[in-house]
Amino acid sequence: MKKVLIMTYYWPPAGGSGVQRWLKFVKYFRDFGIEPIIFTTDKANYAIEDAILINEVPENIKVLKLPIWEPNNILSFFGKNKKESAGFLNPNPSLFGKVLQFIRANFFIPDARKFWIKPSVNYLEKYISENNIETIITTGPPHSLHLIGLKLKEKLKIKWISDFRDPWTEIDYFHQLPLTKSAIKKHFKLEKLVLENSDAVVVVGDTMKANFDKYSNNVKTITNGFDTFKNGETFKLDEKFSITHIGLMNADRNAPIFWEVLAEICAENKTFKSDLDVKLVGSVDGSIQQMVKECNLRGNVEYINYVPHNEVLEYQKKSQVLLLVVNNVPSAKGIITGKIFEYLNSNRPILAIAPEDGDLAKIIENTNAGIVVGFENKKILKKNILDLYQLYKKDSLKVNSKNIEQYHRKELTKQMSELIFSLVE
Repeated sequence: MKKVLIMTYYWPPAGGSGVQRWLKFVKYFRDFGIEPIIFTTDKANYAIEDAILINEVPENIKVLKLPIWEPNNILSFFGKNKKESAGFLNPNPSLFGKVLQFIRANFFIPDARKFWIKPSVNYLEKYISENNIETIITTGPPHSLHLIGLKLKEKLKIKWISDFRDPWTEIDYFHQLPLTKSAIKKHFKLEKLVLENSDAVVVVGDTMKANFDKYSNNVKTITNGFDTFKNGETFKLDEKFSITHIGLMNADRNAPIFWEVLAEICAENKTFKSDLDVKLVGSVDGSIQQMVKECNLRGNVEYINYVPHNEVLEYQKKSQVLLLVVNNVPSAKGIITGKIFEYLNSNRPILAIAPEDGDLAKIIENTNAGIVVGFENKKILKKNILDLYQLYKKDSLKVNSKNIEQYHRKELTKQMSELIFSLVE
C-alpha cells in the first residue's frame, strides 16, 4: 500500500458539500493500493455538522488532528450569525457589519484559517519524515490548506497534489468581498504560487482547468460524483408536483424567472397551484423568501433546514423534478455544483437554470438527464415547466439518463489513484 497524506479542513462530523469529495475518495482508495492518512482540525467551528457521516469513514484509517484557532469565532461573537457561510455575505450590512466584513476580507488572506498554517507545517514536517510518506494532497477551500502544502513542498521536496473543489479568485462570491487592491493582488499571487509549485493540480470542471492551464502543465479534471444507494432501496414518488432544490440558496443563486413563471402559471391554472410543492432543502437567503412572498407562493414552498445526507438522498429520489440553479455571477459557466451528480443518480428529471454553454449544461446534455434554461429565458422556462407538469398529470414523468457510471465515486477514485501513482513512476 502506498501511503498518501491528505490535508482537509472538512472531515466528519463536518456536514455539507465540503466533506463529501474526500470522504468518498478515502472510502475507495484501498481498492487501488493507496493507504490514506487524514490530517484535519481538532474541534473546528463547522457551519454544518452531520454526525452520521462518521459511519462512512473506513475502519482503521489514521486521522491526525491538530487544534485550530479561528478568528471567526471572535468576529462572529459581534455578529448575528455565529456560523455565517461565505456564500451568505450580507448585501446590506450595518456599519459595524461592514467593518467586520472588511476585516475578514483584508486581514485574513487567503482565509480565516491562515493561523493554522505554521503549526501544521511544523507538525507535519516531522510526521512525514518519520513515516515514509512520498505524496501529500491538499484540498481547498479553505485555501490556507494549499499554503500548508506549499511550505511542505519547499521544505521536503515531496510530491504534492493541490485539489480545488472550488476556484480561488474565480469563486462565485469573490466579487462580493470588500477587498482592497493590495488584498486582491495578494490573493492572485498566492494562487499562482500554489498552481506553479504543485506537481499536479486537480479541479472539478473543464472551465477551471482552462483557467489554470496557463500556470501548470499538469492540471487534471476529476469531477465530484455520486455513491450508490443501498441495494433494493426504493422510494415512492411525491404525490404532489414537487420541485426540489438541495443545498444553499444564496442571493446569487436566486433565479427570479423561476418564481415569476410559477406565479404566472398558478394565476392561470388553479389545479397547477393546488398540485405545486416546491421544496427548498438547506439554507435560503432572506431575499428569496421575500420574492416567494411577493409572488404569492408561500403556500406552495416548503423551507426545510439542513438534514443529514442520507435524508437528502431520500428527498431527491422522491421528488417529481429536481431543481438546480447556478449562481448568476461572472464565473457562472465554470460552476458545477456537487449536487448535480447525486441528482443524476436519483434518476429524476433535472430542471437547471444555468448558462446553456456552461460546464454543467454539458454534463446534463451528455447524460440526457434533464433541461437547461438560461437566466433570462422566461418563455422557454414556462414551456418546460408546463411540459413537465403535463407528464406528471399523466403519471409518466421520468428520465432516461445515460453514461452516468463515469461519475460513480469508485471510478473517480480510480482516476485519482492513477494520478497519484503517475507522480512517482
